[in-house]
Amino acid sequence: MTLRFVENLRDLVGGVDVVLSDIWGVVHNGLEAFPQACAALHAFRAQGGTVILITNAPRPADSVQRQLRKLHVPDEAYDAIVSSGDLTRHFVADHPGRKVYWLGPERDNSIYRGLDPVLAPLEQADYIVCTGLFDDETESAEDYRGMMLLARQRNLRLICANPDIVVERGDRLIYCAGAIAELYRELGGDVVFYGKPHRPIYERAIELAAERRNQATPLDRVLAIGDSVRTDLAGAHGFGINCLFVTRGIHSGDFEGIDQLDPASVKELFGHPPLALMRELRW
Repeated sequence: MTLRFVENLRDLVGGVDVVLSDIWGVVHNGLEAFPQACAALHAFRAQGGTVILITNAPRPADSVQRQLRKLHVPDEAYDAIVSSGDLTRHFVADHPGRKVYWLGPERDNSIYRGLDPVLAPLEQADYIVCTGLFDDETESAEDYRGMMLLARQRNLRLICANPDIVVERGDRLIYCAGAIAELYRELGGDVVFYGKPHRPIYERAIELAAERRNQATPLDRVLAIGDSVRTDLAGAHGFGINCLFVTRGIHSGDFEGIDQLDPASVKELFGHPPLALMRELRW
């Protein structure tokens, strides 16, 4: 199939009741909100649609909301948020008394709010929770190879609270927890991923949409929006819903100067093609 860019979200949502929108790369870039994207989601809600923001942020939904407000993403742009951090919290809560080695920056400490986990050194831990790199400004997953080899020797399970490999921060790409988790898996380690592209986060998003709408929504009336082939597009396909792919995000270099994609390019870039392409989300 040949894929073309569309200009407006309104041309795609005639038969859509629920939008599951990615946040980072679609709604903001980590430093500032995208006003037209926010306006587009608000407009969809104004005509009766429901917007659930679905994010691989390793923090609870209320912490994500506080960040969105700081970046000037209006509350009116969405109905609810579901995060990989929320799902990770459920795992920790279900394993009381077990010793946790926390791998990630201090800014992610809200993931443990109210849980009172038993934090321990790697040598004493029963499992690992990875929310990111200690310093994502200077480090990559390779800096953690020695640590992951030790974890593998101890047969520790790694809980990945953010399956993203990279995200935008302004005009740069920075590494996320998913990069370390994939390294650990390559080394033969046991990894549990919470967040896109895995089903639990989509199931929770659909539950939240049903609560807001007071009824279930058929999957053929749900549209995902995202900018990552590995998480957003693959997750939508695996869950059985259409996906609008926004190209301004982490794959922007693949689409420079391109107005449409021929079938061979579609297969090479996507595998399973999205419903449509859009350079940036707008109504």
